[in-house]
Amino acid sequence: MPDKFKDKYRIESARLQNWDYASNAKYFVTICTKNRECFFGNIRNGEMFLNDVGKIVESEWEKTFEIRPDMNLFMGEYIVMPNHFHGIIGIGENRYNTFGTDRGTNGRGRDAMHRVSTFGPQSKNLGSIIRGFKSGVTVGARLINPDFGWQGRFHDHIIRDHQSFIRISEYIKNNPRNWRDDTFNNL
Repeated sequence: MPDKFKDKYRIESARLQNWDYASNAKYFVTICTKNRECFFGNIRNGEMFLNDVGKIVESEWEKTFEIRPDMNLFMGEYIVMPNHFHGIIGIGENRYNTFGTDRGTNGRGRDAMHRVSTFGPQSKNLGSIIRGFKSGVTVGARLINPDFGWQGRFHDHIIRDHQSFIRISEYIKNNPRNWRDDTFNNL
């Protein structure tokens, strides 16, 4: 049974415990549409063809890096698929994740008793980037299709070495060709 917080059930975080998601690292993210509905276009002959909503997703992802120069972001491979998005994003060293003299953690940590983040305001980290991206897409997409929605969460994987980075980059590039067998393909 899930934990309770203030007498309400909470769903456990999908994030890696004790990892600071503002850290200087590369992340592989996957974000699905609500009910895995195909809002972004379709695949023909192993190639993704974006519709207008899919073009908004692509534009908002690219804008993500332009509007956050203070986070020293890196854009790796990405692909907009019919009902999900895959991307590699790197957060570089910046003033929000550079360790200071206060306990070597810049005041960031976890409250183990309550199993909640004490990383301060949840901004300038991976979660805030994805929230902003999803919000920007939602605003534009609902002008075209009022039924548009995202799945409530997103999946992330911390890329720990160059071999993983190459493997994941290739997976993203080949995703349209492999759509028929894709676990996100609910057609």
